[in-house]
Amino acid sequence: MSRRAEIARKTRETEIRLAIDLDGQGRAEVATGIGFLDHMLDLLARHSLIDLTVACQGDLHVDGHHTTEDIGICLGQAIDQALGNRAGIRRYGHSILPMDETLVTVALDMGGRPYWSWEVTMPTHRVGDFDSELAADFWQAVANQARMNLHVLLHRGRNTHHIIEAIFKATARALRDAVELDPRSTGVPSTKGTL
Repeated sequence: MSRRAEIARKTRETEIRLAIDLDGQGRAEVATGIGFLDHMLDLLARHSLIDLTVACQGDLHVDGHHTTEDIGICLGQAIDQALGNRAGIRRYGHSILPMDETLVTVALDMGGRPYWSWEVTMPTHRVGDFDSELAADFWQAVANQARMNLHVLLHRGRNTHHIIEAIFKATARALRDAVELDPRSTGVPSTKGTL
């Protein structure tokens, strides 16, 4: 069973080609035009063990919003498509992740009902050329399109780079657990019989 997906999205603001393999090795080929976002997507792939390819041409002369959010939309759609009917997955994942002075908890449910909770305050508005508020927009888009219930909680943190990186790493680890195939379960992980 192949758990791969490819998404192509073209608007007047962005043109994106994105591909994933849920059963990959954590390889990434990423070119978004935003260095910090490339870094986050690279470590997302590495820590989730999901192979990820992203090529984006966006209206960066405006700002990074459309590029970041639209990549989140495409990633969420790809995850949803690659999961199919979600039979055999573990469904739930969570991670409590430290990064230097930062501590983050992420919990998620791939149960098919989108929800997004974000209890994060960023100390600064920018990391390099990246608007720190765009991390929230990215993950909200992923959660909605992947039909994922995603909760992100920042316990403590001083450095905005560390906070965003810890969120991406923690979500990657939680996602890895949730989409992993469970050898003890072949059906859909729900008493309803469907997700």
